[in-house]
Amino acid sequence: MTKLDDRVRPPATGTEGSPPARLPRRRTTWERVRRDRVLLWMGLPGVALLLAFQYLPLLGNLIAFQEYLPFVPLGRSPWVGFDNFAVVFNGDPEFLGALRNTLVITLVQVVFVFPAPIVLALMLNSLLSERIKQVVQSILYLPHFLSWVIVVAVFQQILGGSGLINNAIRASGGTAIDFLGNPNGFIALLTSQVIWKDTGWATILFLAVLSQIDSSLYEAAKMDGASRWRQLWHVTLPGMRGIIILLLILRLGDSLTVGFEQILLQQASVGRAASEVLDTYVYNNGVLGGQWGVAAAVGLVKGVVGVLLVLGANKVAHVFGEAGVYQKESR
Repeated sequence: MTKLDDRVRPPATGTEGSPPARLPRRRTTWERVRRDRVLLWMGLPGVALLLAFQYLPLLGNLIAFQEYLPFVPLGRSPWVGFDNFAVVFNGDPEFLGALRNTLVITLVQVVFVFPAPIVLALMLNSLLSERIKQVVQSILYLPHFLSWVIVVAVFQQILGGSGLINNAIRASGGTAIDFLGNPNGFIALLTSQVIWKDTGWATILFLAVLSQIDSSLYEAAKMDGASRWRQLWHVTLPGMRGIIILLLILRLGDSLTVGFEQILLQQASVGRAASEVLDTYVYNNGVLGGQWGVAAAVGLVKGVVGVLLVLGANKVAHVFGEAGVYQKESR
């Protein structure tokens, strides 16, 4: 009888003398591949595009170490080592001017452009009528689909010498103002153009995050007597913190890349001294000036710095408990 009872009695768990609970086995790489095979197949076309148009062209960075000649095969140009990097490490004045303009434009755009879609998303989210919200969103999205050629043309029609504002100034007896050709106002012009073109489109992510915040949190805050500003500070912004940090890290990695096409279209009106950035420096000295190796060296240094900034910012985000751009799977 005792043996039968011992045989049918379930094994003890969590009691003294029982075997310790087994930890979950760490999944192998192949097991994770089998588990996520559907997602991997869905992502395969995107990976193929990245390989073809992003990673394979990285082989062209070899010309940064060559005295590259366009009509000579890639590996047959004379090798010059790090000579092309002299403009970076020896402080070439033209390069330093482009670097300074790039950093200033980046700083201004981080301060003014990056928060703009956050503020706009909060304003749209506060609208009570869904129909009005949809109409406003549709109008705000439209400029994103315009090319920079059209955007610059629109600003010329408004701010140009014969534009709408200057015509109004002349009609009132005043003197026309050179908005587009003033080097001192060029950064403000660029910033206003970026805000007008891309702020509406950038609100999509923030509106999606706002829709996922639990409404019971707002109800609890109201019951505690929190005003709308308190709800914004203690409920809304913490709910958006993850996506804000993620986009800020990505923007930091792209900090040395500012609107190439936008600046190139307006560079002639303000001069290279005020408008030259690293991307236009590469274009003007490489494609137009024929200094292919020097231009590739500058572009390579810019890319390496961008990667290091992303990795460093992601580490800092992990220290503060945020997911960042990526995080290692523990199991």
